[in-house]
Amino acid sequence: MKREGNVFCFGQGKKMDDKNGAHGDREKEVEPILINHDAQRESCHCNLSEIYLCIAAGAVALVAAVPVAGCAMLRLRECVVSRLLSSPSTSSSAIFPLRHLLSAAAAPISPGFAVEEYLVATCGLTRPQALKAFKKLSHLKSPAKPNAVLGLSGADAAAVVTKDPLFLRTKVDKTLAPKVVGLTGLGLSSPDIACLVSLTPDCFRSRNIVSKLHYYLPLLGSFHNFLRLLKRSPRLLSWDLNKVVKPNVVFLRECGLGDCDIAKLCIHAPRMLSTNPERVRAMVACAERLGVPRGSGMFRQALQAVAFLSEDKVAAKLDYLKNTFRWSDAQVSIAVRKFPSVLRNSKESLNHRSEFLFFEVGLEPVYIAHRSDILSYSMEGRLRPRYYVIKFLKQNGLLDRDLSLYSAVKMTEKAFVEKLICPHKEDAPHLAEDYAAACKGEVPANFRFI
Repeated sequence: MKREGNVFCFGQGKKMDDKNGAHGDREKEVEPILINHDAQRESCHCNLSEIYLCIAAGAVALVAAVPVAGCAMLRLRECVVSRLLSSPSTSSSAIFPLRHLLSAAAAPISPGFAVEEYLVATCGLTRPQALKAFKKLSHLKSPAKPNAVLGLSGADAAAVVTKDPLFLRTKVDKTLAPKVVGLTGLGLSSPDIACLVSLTPDCFRSRNIVSKLHYYLPLLGSFHNFLRLLKRSPRLLSWDLNKVVKPNVVFLRECGLGDCDIAKLCIHAPRMLSTNPERVRAMVACAERLGVPRGSGMFRQALQAVAFLSEDKVAAKLDYLKNTFRWSDAQVSIAVRKFPSVLRNSKESLNHRSEFLFFEVGLEPVYIAHRSDILSYSMEGRLRPRYYVIKFLKQNGLLDRDLSLYSAVKMTEKAFVEKLICPHKEDAPHLAEDYAAACKGEVPANFRFI
């Protein structure tokens, strides 16, 4: 920016081509923007719009404060976070000069400013929520700072302020803007950052949020996975990385788990990251006692199955499996090694499957033990409907090979329909309809076998 008389010139700057987004390769020039400093107060809004467009365009030459009127500067502050959280591309070159503009704006005292009314009218809080938040914001004398912070929709603003009233006291220039720059540098989009703010406004104010995401994002594989973990464990960003999280991750890697497996494990059992490292070692030892060695393909499932269970509870689950499926100690060991997640099935689920497999299908205990993953499939959505189809085809001489139920349930839905439904459209035109009905829990007349 340079001053020529009473005119300020912004540019020449560059911004990324809209078609390529924040990471595009093509660039285009931003035309210089001229702003007349001697304009009348009535034109302040127009001048601010020009400044605003220059910032949004990524002009890199904006390096000094603009001596515009106080009312205009207040309006600029009020739109800053909105722009940061809604702009498709926010570069550091555009944000850091913005700090100078923000710091030039004082927060004037507004006579008669009522915090509680502001929380209800502007932030969308209910009266009880506003009364609770007021206790932490009673010192506010002006809406200037909270206005500068708010840049979310009404619903999002209400959620943020309800969770963390102190967020309205956050300094945009010293706290929010640098974090937006850092998070953008990690590849987060504006909607991603807005989502993060709405979920954890208190953590967003912390100094190390950028460094923590710098660690978590590669570990979990994507921001989507990070959000899944954050929603399951809202205190994720408050966990101690160096003393707890990193030692647990290092140990899990030593057990043969890759980052993809660790991500899946921790999304389902978030406390695997935050619990005492010694307890994680005890869980690993318990999984190994099931006969599932470290580094094996089933180790993650075994660890997930016994996570945070006492040895007595694990023993009780093994006893229940033995009694329900008539297994010996050796057979239950085989079943658990083949499919460790069977330990997570409810008693009701196991009872239904045992009755069906023993009394309707006629399978033997040893057969089920060696194919225990058959217990992972839905009774109504897969096991029973596919058994009906196989039995119907066999009874009507339409199956030219000996196909087991286990082989049938392992097929994808597309493969099952193509191999066992479609070839019999002429001989059994009702088969597709009956199969679809069976998948919904119905038992068509053609599947009512004597």
